[in-house]
Amino acid sequence: MKKQLTELLCAGLCLSLTACGNTVQETAQPEETTPTETSAVVTNLSMIDSSAWQYNADDDVYYQIGISYCENPADSTYETLAVFVPGAYLNGEANGDGTYTCSINTEATVNGYTASTAPIVMPINTPGYSAQSALSEYTDVTDYTTAGFVYVHAGCRGRDAGAPAGVTDLKAAIRYIRYSDETVPGVAESIFTFGMSGGGAQSAIVGASGDSALYEPYLEAIGAVQGVSDAILGSMDWCPITNLDTADEAYEWMLGCTRDGLSEEEQAISDALANAFATYINEAGLKDEAGNVLTLEESEEGIYQAGSYYEYMKSVIEGSLNNFLADTTFPYEASSGGSGMMGGRGSHDGERPSRERNGEFPERPSGNGEGGPDGSGEMSFEAVDDIERNETSSGLSLSGTYETAQDYIDALNANGKWVVYDANTNTVSITSIASFVKNLKSASKNLGAFDQLDAGQGENTLFGYGDGNGAHFDSSLASILNDLGSTYASAYESDLAKTDSVGNTVDIRVNMYTPLYYLLESNEGYGTATVAKYWRIRTGINQGDCALSTEMNLALALENYSDVDSVDFETVWGQGHTQAERSGNSTENFIAWVEDCTK
Repeated sequence: MKKQLTELLCAGLCLSLTACGNTVQETAQPEETTPTETSAVVTNLSMIDSSAWQYNADDDVYYQIGISYCENPADSTYETLAVFVPGAYLNGEANGDGTYTCSINTEATVNGYTASTAPIVMPINTPGYSAQSALSEYTDVTDYTTAGFVYVHAGCRGRDAGAPAGVTDLKAAIRYIRYSDETVPGVAESIFTFGMSGGGAQSAIVGASGDSALYEPYLEAIGAVQGVSDAILGSMDWCPITNLDTADEAYEWMLGCTRDGLSEEEQAISDALANAFATYINEAGLKDEAGNVLTLEESEEGIYQAGSYYEYMKSVIEGSLNNFLADTTFPYEASSGGSGMMGGRGSHDGERPSRERNGEFPERPSGNGEGGPDGSGEMSFEAVDDIERNETSSGLSLSGTYETAQDYIDALNANGKWVVYDANTNTVSITSIASFVKNLKSASKNLGAFDQLDAGQGENTLFGYGDGNGAHFDSSLASILNDLGSTYASAYESDLAKTDSVGNTVDIRVNMYTPLYYLLESNEGYGTATVAKYWRIRTGINQGDCALSTEMNLALALENYSDVDSVDFETVWGQGHTQAERSGNSTENFIAWVEDCTK
């Protein structure tokens, strides 16, 4: 029986059905405990109806659309899901009205999977933490169904509804899929989420916060299934804009050296944020792969541009360029939107990932070149996420044909030597992180990159209160403004004191949207969630959307988390804010990774 098999798999993966608590917390900070097992499932929802399947004969896919995954939806426009199943996994009998009554076929195979072993994949297409629209009609997801995967598309609320609405909805959908395990093919304990930018962030949050008690009052409010785990097996994250508790500080520490034209007060704020990041790193307890604690040290130039953490990040940047040199055949042609132009806003070297076929992600130009409008009507993520960015005038613009690797290195050094190249080994070193940033990763966001001083950034709306207005959330920045006697200080103080519909202040909501809160021993949330076992993280190293520490720290924390089995992390040279891949295309690479994790 499929039910028995999934229960055995669940036990083997330590992802058994779990209880997260069934009462709304009355205190601002819920007690953090590891989830406990339960057999109870509390809901008035029906499982997915076996007699309501539709069938697309051309694609050989059974599907259902518009399934409510919670009893009391906050916004029924979004809070429904759709399921797409390879035709071989179901035996269908026509009902005479265009629908089919189906039973699960446990014998048939697709790409080596059966209905009892197939993974379930869930896209999270929420650039800028926007909403993900629920599907209203059939869409082509055959890239995934022909791979043998079950595909679940869950609509979810966006940043206008205020955190944690988006992730709450995704968790509710995951719980509902587990609840409906008897009527839907696929292994409910083998769910993989995947997303880019704000979607990559929410994929990472879902992966790190499985069964977190912090979400329980929000899940109860929308009538999510109780007594069922919302943990997942794997998380695929392209350019995840997350760990927002220290994102402003990290941005100024790494990219602040590229700012110009700041007022005296603004410069003081930028410098204080950079210093605050060093304080954070030195208390965080991040470790490298060998278990060595990484720290920052004061330096003669820049702000805390020394120490083991600094050297580790420098090695990541060098590794990215060395991978590019190893992957690239010269002569090499760089387009006018090539490596790192204007701080890497959507810029690319090498092969750009192919277009997605199924509507999960905004379409992008194919081939090399600058992301964004290219005359074909295709748009970059920046064009749809409604995040405030500025064009930058510093940095390199690489274009034309480079006959040899040395020619390319010479072009990188056009504004002064910062890349040291060894032609015998075809490898490089760089003189400093600041040199890389000034040439290829200039700041593209205003001061307070995520918690903007005027509360006008997308993340300010995310931590607002459901009215679409922005609110401040960075307590460290608030403290800095207070110390400086800034006129902005009172607005931060006021917003940080507000409570939401369940009585939580924003610091708790920020924790809920910070994967490291659950992954680092230095945080209260450590050990209170069921963390995904498999992770794949990709980022365009040239993007100006966030500091490299965002993705790097996430990978480091996961590498040192005992319950994580695998972390596949790459920074991709010359690529910006996109579904960055060293080779191939993002969809095919994601599918291959899921197969590696499940076969």
